[in-house]
Amino acid sequence: MKRIRRWLRLGLALVLAGALVGLVGCGRSEGETAAGGNNAPASGGNASAAGGAGSGGDGGSGGEAGGSGGQNEWVILATTTSTQDSGLLDVLIPVFEQKTGYRVKPVAVGTGQALALGERGEADVLLTHAPESEKKLVESGAVVNYRLVMHNDFVVVGPPEDPAGIRGLTETAAAFRRIAEQEALFISRGDESGTHKKEQAIWQQAGIDPQGKPWYHSSGSGMGQTLRIASEKGGYTLTDRATYLSLRPNLNLEILIEGEPGLLNIYHVMQVNPERFPRVNAEGARAFVEFMVSPEGQQLIGEFGVDKYGQPLFFPDAGKTLKDLGFEG
Repeated sequence: MKRIRRWLRLGLALVLAGALVGLVGCGRSEGETAAGGNNAPASGGNASAAGGAGSGGDGGSGGEAGGSGGQNEWVILATTTSTQDSGLLDVLIPVFEQKTGYRVKPVAVGTGQALALGERGEADVLLTHAPESEKKLVESGAVVNYRLVMHNDFVVVGPPEDPAGIRGLTETAAAFRRIAEQEALFISRGDESGTHKKEQAIWQQAGIDPQGKPWYHSSGSGMGQTLRIASEKGGYTLTDRATYLSLRPNLNLEILIEGEPGLLNIYHVMQVNPERFPRVNAEGARAFVEFMVSPEGQQLIGEFGVDKYGQPLFFPDAGKTLKDLGFEG
């Protein structure tokens, strides 16, 4: 009987020891994987995980240029909500995918967030519209192959009845001052996007700090959602023309201020620096940049919106400089 008990205790000890070794081994394996994931930019992991999601799911031949290597087939594009809300990406991405075999996973956020993704190496290529903020990334070496792509313009929209009486004013800063004086509802994106940065600059030019005022609301959303809120609540907002025109049939908003030189809205494309972030898809990012400034890409940009709105929503600018566009900001 004692011998049986002894064997039982010995067997139980062996089982517990084996379980402990297994747990330690699993923990180390998971720790190493997590460390690798933390050190690697999100573009590597997200690319392979993206699977069939996003607009790239069915496009292209699935890897002529990207190859069969899984993650290198995917290109993570961090861009602004205006390129998505306007429908431009729905035209450009399928052509790029078909032409190159790469598959694009767009991440449409405010320009500030898009640039932050690039600065952390969590995207492969950026398409944004805040030249002053972009310049900092170029100078820091976080991005390379920085190219002017296109422009449109910002406009101020509001309810047709125009309660603040800004229609006919020629200066945007004067219109903002009038809105503040009348305490008319203004909907800001409030998301550090390129549009939000432009709006903040106009308030500063007008000599007004609207933060905390009861008539100044922040949507914390993209351009499309901000326009919908302004329409529903009868407020004013600053928007890029392309997104407004694409959504205009469903909005009770009119363009009230437009055409001022300072309202130019300039877009650049750039790839995240592979020397700083070795795990980004450098070849895919380079291919996307070159496509955007190629004659084919530029033609698609220039023709986008003409059939539906009678005017282009973006104007191609490859090969030009900011000085050519009269940009002084």
